[in-house]
Amino acid sequence: MKSKVFFVPVKDAEDIDAVNRQLDVLLKGSEILSVLEKRGAVAVKMHFGEEGTDSFVRPDHLRLLCGEIAKKGAVPYLSDANTLYRGKRLNCEDHLEVAKAHGFTKEAVGAEIVIPDDRKEENVADVPIDREFIKRAKVCRCYLDAGALVAVTHFKGHGMTSFGGTLKNLGMGCATRAGKLAQHCDAVPSIYEDKCIGCGECETVCPVGALHMENDKSVLDTEKCIGCASCVAVCPSMALFVDFLAGDKIQKKMVEYAYAILKEQEGKACFLNFAVRINKECDCWSYGNERIAPDVGILASLDPVAIDKASLDLVNECCGKEIFVEFHPGKDPMVQLEYAQSLGLGSLDYELVRL
Repeated sequence: MKSKVFFVPVKDAEDIDAVNRQLDVLLKGSEILSVLEKRGAVAVKMHFGEEGTDSFVRPDHLRLLCGEIAKKGAVPYLSDANTLYRGKRLNCEDHLEVAKAHGFTKEAVGAEIVIPDDRKEENVADVPIDREFIKRAKVCRCYLDAGALVAVTHFKGHGMTSFGGTLKNLGMGCATRAGKLAQHCDAVPSIYEDKCIGCGECETVCPVGALHMENDKSVLDTEKCIGCASCVAVCPSMALFVDFLAGDKIQKKMVEYAYAILKEQEGKACFLNFAVRINKECDCWSYGNERIAPDVGILASLDPVAIDKASLDLVNECCGKEIFVEFHPGKDPMVQLEYAQSLGLGSLDYELVRL
């Protein structure tokens, strides 16, 4: 039986009211929020956007969503985990400041904003999953303890996984910093020396001091590198890159982490993908993150694999080509989807229901 993926088109994501009208149609027509009925505290997994970016799902849309969740007799809270790379979302205090600056406050969205501090043992869950790459997944406990889970995802490109959808939002996004490290640790970058301009940006941003300058060129200590790719993100000349095969392994580790979350929330999770304002890179990038596709629409499903596959198909159809493969050559977007299906997280076979 095909998984149902519900879809409403969006012509202009900057028209907040128009988008909210479509979101309202989607939530009512899909009835995906029915799984939240009287579930108590509901974790709404978000990405609040890195400082300096406008790439995130708008607070106005979350206010509408939280209102609908409340109508189900549940209590929503918006949440994201801290990052591995050095930035304004590295710790709870700064992360909350960024969220507030981007408009995510209790007054604005009608829900608490929760950033779990994974430096405290009580906020960390060590989940045994015994998969191919990850045996025990370190995730933020709040996503497991919640009565239900809603993943609200900005669908976009990603340098290591081709695209970032629901699976990435849950797999990387719910992991503790140790869990993120476990996923990224095979992604040691290489350096094109002829492209290096000696600016030192990579050395400045590296959280573990794995990069230094010699003769005005960047040099990497692979023994120190944790694979966070912060250097790749800041390099203005694209002198740093990540091996393609490592990217395949990262996708599978990411999916295994999503498995750790969803096996605990089976039957109590639903998913929304906003395929609008589609950027080349993750929302963690605070600059130079170009738009690569027109606004497509919003999707909803109870199947995390189907919603990501449908989102990918719709964006490619709109662009008339495999847009994420074009911008991230060597990164196969089907790796994460096929692996997620093999783990029983969902199905690639879906029925698109246009509302």
